[in-house]
Amino acid sequence: MKTLLITGANRGVGLALTRVYLKAGWQVLATCRVPSQADELQSLTLRYRSLTIFALDVTDYTQVNQLATQLNGQVVDVLLNNAGLYGPKGYKFGECDETAWRAVFETNVIAPIKLAEAFITHIESSELKTIAAISSRVGSQTENTKGGGYLYRSSKAALNSSIKSLSNDLLPQGIKTVSLHPGWVKTTMGGPNALIDAQESAEGLKQVIDNLQDAQSGGFYSYQGEEIAW
Repeated sequence: MKTLLITGANRGVGLALTRVYLKAGWQVLATCRVPSQADELQSLTLRYRSLTIFALDVTDYTQVNQLATQLNGQVVDVLLNNAGLYGPKGYKFGECDETAWRAVFETNVIAPIKLAEAFITHIESSELKTIAAISSRVGSQTENTKGGGYLYRSSKAALNSSIKSLSNDLLPQGIKTVSLHPGWVKTTMGGPNALIDAQESAEGLKQVIDNLQDAQSGGFYSYQGEEIAW
């Protein structure tokens, strides 16, 4: 049985990904900040014995390392960094909140790399050896033609750069890395006017991860498998 470790599994795309992987017969190690409040996630334990839920704040690196120690000896085929933070909406140039900006970077950029560092031995000992991060198309500098979105845009661009660096460092060890755009999804973050639901996004993301080749490591792809320009 292959194993997925996923962050931010309590709602939205993270919850949908958890469902998709469980249905496919995977063992899923699902994390969220407050499991006792994750009713939909908890309900899945009644149907799937292969689901285990852990409390994890991805920006609490002591807690991250403690979880890695707790899971010592557990292989992780796919580490899926899904937890993310958008930050305040509706602001414009001249109104950027530097405190919120730091919080967005902490969650979206630093935490995924710290998770990779903490779980590297778990990944190395697996069959698939994959690290994936949920990014966003708005992190593409090529496609940024509207401006704005300073906090979120810059954090996803930085995440993409970090994933590329991970690929350079880890591919010689057989570990593939990838940044993934989930699409514009009808979630709390995406809003009701988004184009696709979380299920469609999750199914596409899993297919991209399942078919990831060494030559694609360090790349940036949509949930449909389309390569996105940096």
